Parts: sequence; structure tokens; C-alpha cells
Amino acid sequence: MDIISQILLILPVLVVILTFAAYSVYAERKIAAALQQRVGPNRVGPLGLLQPAADVLKLLLKEDIIPSESNRRIHFVAPVIAVTISLVTLAVIPFGNLGDGSFLVIADINVGVLYILAITSISVYGVTLAGWGANSKYSLLGGLRASAQMVSYELALGLSVVSIILLTNADADISGDFLKLTSIVEAQRDVWNIFCNPLGAVIFIICTFAEANRAPFDLVEAEQELVGGFHTEYSSMKFAMFFVAEYLHVVVGSAIISTMLFGGYLGPFESVFGVETWAVWAKALWGVGWFLAKTIFFICVFIWVRWTLPRFKYNQLMDMGWKRLLPLALLNLILVAIGIAVVTA
Repeated sequence: MDIISQILLILPVLVVILTFAAYSVYAERKIAAALQQRVGPNRVGPLGLLQPAADVLKLLLKEDIIPSESNRRIHFVAPVIAVTISLVTLAVIPFGNLGDGSFLVIADINVGVLYILAITSISVYGVTLAGWGANSKYSLLGGLRASAQMVSYELALGLSVVSIILLTNADADISGDFLKLTSIVEAQRDVWNIFCNPLGAVIFIICTFAEANRAPFDLVEAEQELVGGFHTEYSSMKFAMFFVAEYLHVVVGSAIISTMLFGGYLGPFESVFGVETWAVWAKALWGVGWFLAKTIFFICVFIWVRWTLPRFKYNQLMDMGWKRLLPLALLNLILVAIGIAVVTA
């Protein structure tokens, strides 16, 4: 894709991702209601489908209260950072293969994996700054928990990603571009990474849940302990931005899981259907359709896990990150390397 096409792709991607985030809230309320034998949203619009719009309008009309002793600049910047980081992560995620080495992606950079890791690593700044800038003990504790949580699972996340990179690099057709997200997807044409690297996949998915600060890893909010954690002192649209950022993390996390482990835009039996010979628009629809289907599935998994598992205690999270996930990730990396050496010998 040329630069103009990439720029034109940004607007529809933003519209789709924000719509997904809004209706992920609706889906969560409906799925939670079903699990708890309740009804869920059903008043605003048919089947309650206009409830997200009503929620946005309600938050827009609420008063924006800023604590008198808070740092006003940081209080404003923190939610902006949280939303921005979630959105810019989408720049390197491919949505389809258009043929002739062209992909439906905003920026197919050759360090896409490093870009993802770098951006997700600094996402904690939004939460940490919110906790510190609000000048509240509850908020500060939530922000500190976010920092400690990030350190606990980032190492295991990084090692699980390295195992995926090893598998991609072992593919003879990739020719050195093993850090591209498109290369990772293309290397899964024969078999998805979830089947080649099941232990690494489980570690990656667990760490992605922690990245999104979702239950059972929502220690940074912990209503029973910290009132609301890092966003206790936020109201109106600033609170809404944190709320949107959480669901953007869910959507983006689902998209990354689909891309890294489940073949991304690749569908089943592509060679049987002769997808390679289709028109460009047909190949684009095929890829986008499968990518969206996989992403929606994992959004539902995020919601299902939240309403199924209880929150870990703080010491349990540290124990899992350092004593369980990190050694398992190291062991998995060694096993993947040995397996590739044996197969390619």
C-alpha cells in the first residue's frame, strides 16, 4: 500500500475500533446478565442497542470535578495517554493480504513486534500518572500496583513473544522479516502458532489479560480495597476516557492474540477455495472477515473470564508472575528452540 492509502485507512480503522470498544461494553453487560440470569440493557433502543450512546451522553453532561490539591496538568494528560496508547497500537496490526506482497495494514514496519512491546510497556504511564496526579491515597496505591504488575508479567510476555519470533524465523518463506506482524501471520499458513507453541500461547494470553488490567488482574482498580483505584478522583469525560481505554485494551489485546497465535486474517482451506486467485476486494473482505471473527471471539473470552474467575490477591499476582510464568516462559523458549533445531537439522 502507498502512503496515501495508509493514511486513508486510519479513519475507518479508528471508527471501527471505537465502535467495537463501545459495543464491547454492551456485550459485557449482556453476557454478564446471561451468566447471572438477569436481563441486561433493554430499554434504550431495540434490544438496548443504543445504550452505549446513552452512556456517552450521560458522561458528557456530568460535571468534571478536579480535586483542589491535584496536579491539574497530569490529571488531564493521564486519560489522554491511556486512550492514545491503546489506539496507536493498531498501526502495525494487519487486517488482510491483498496479494503481490501488499497487505491491508496502516504501517507494515519491519520492527512491528518491537513496536507492540514498546507501546504496551509505556501504557502503564497513563495509570501511574493518574494515581500520582490525583493526590489521593487510593489512587496512588492503584498506580503503584499497576507498575508492580507490569514488571511481574512483562518478562514472561517478552519471552513468549520471542518463542513466536523463533517459529516465524524458522519459516523458509519469511526471508529475515521475522519481526513484521505480516510475516508472523504468513508463517502460520500451514499451522497456527497455538498448535506449534501451546505453552507459549497460554503464557501470552495470560499476560495479555494482565496488560488489559482485566479480572482476574484488575488489582489497580480493586473496588473493595481501593474504592476505584487509579481513577477514583476522575469524573465526566475523563473517567469515560479511562473506561474507553480499558475496552480498547480488550479489543486490541484480542486483535494481537488473533494475529500472533491464531493466524490473524488467514481463514481455513484458502488453497481449496483458491483465495489467492480472487479479486483484491474479495481477498480483502475474506481477510478482514476472519480477522474480525477471531477478534470478536476473544473479546467474548475476555468478558467470560471476567465474570467467571475471582480477582487474585496482590501477593498471588507477584507469585504467579515471578515464580510460575517466568520459569515456564524460559522453559518454553528452550523447548521451542530445541524443537526447531531438531526439525530443521
